[in-house]
Amino acid sequence: MRLATWNVNSAKTRLPRLLPWLDQRAPDVVCLQETKLADADWAETFDDAMRERGYEVAHYGQGRWNGVALLSRVGLDDVERGLPAEPRFPDDDSAPEARALTATCGGLRVTSVYVPNGRTPDDPHYAYKLRWLDALQAMVADGPTATSVVAGDMNIAPTDADVWDPSLFVDSTHVTPAERKALEGLTGLGLHDVVRDRWPGQRVFSYWDYRAGRFHQDKGMRIDLVLVGDDAVGRVQAAWIDRQARKGSGPSDHAPVMVDLDEAPDGDIGPVVPPPTTPARLPHLG
Repeated sequence: MRLATWNVNSAKTRLPRLLPWLDQRAPDVVCLQETKLADADWAETFDDAMRERGYEVAHYGQGRWNGVALLSRVGLDDVERGLPAEPRFPDDDSAPEARALTATCGGLRVTSVYVPNGRTPDDPHYAYKLRWLDALQAMVADGPTATSVVAGDMNIAPTDADVWDPSLFVDSTHVTPAERKALEGLTGLGLHDVVRDRWPGQRVFSYWDYRAGRFHQDKGMRIDLVLVGDDAVGRVQAAWIDRQARKGSGPSDHAPVMVDLDEAPDGDIGPVVPPPTTPARLPHLG
């Protein structure tokens, strides 16, 4: 089984990239984030194309913002939109945001997540982000953790090794102790960060800002994660970032994260494919 997660940063805009990517990489289960489509618009644009490719589809959207989807060729059962006891923003009377979608796919309980950004540590959205992560942890804790997969844009760099220059992020979100502690709460339940487990000392990023040529300089962050429970972690044969999907015209600012279970069709091909041409060394890795 090939599992992938990708923040497409507008599914409709990315349609000329997304469909050929599905044909090329042939993932069995795909978690998408930031589709930026209402459910009806997703169905009109994508349902026929996904059906032709053998995918069952679940989508949870709200129009211009957020939006998550699950595509599966190995079953799509018991679909749940959102999180139990999910917080709202900016207040409890607000509508829920389309940030989590869960289904059983090939015997795994898969959740596609688009964690709130947090904006700045002194912004109310940051407190909302931490509450949202608490709700995610509670859902995983109450479920079949061993068969759980949480995949998506976590908007957290787990360690300083996951940002291109830690000194530039000191006063920013994505790297604060509270966010990282919340992420450790998930791994503490028995979920494994399979990309970092496979490549513990490598420079591995999944997001590069559009500005200032950061992709070409490999000045990125690793904020898109695949966290898997004990039943799947022993099945991992390859774990990598599909950097090819970030290249060329009209890309998302994120690249897909790929995890191959049971067999690796492309082999154990490295942490980032293709590797950057001019990777800078991380200062703290010497």
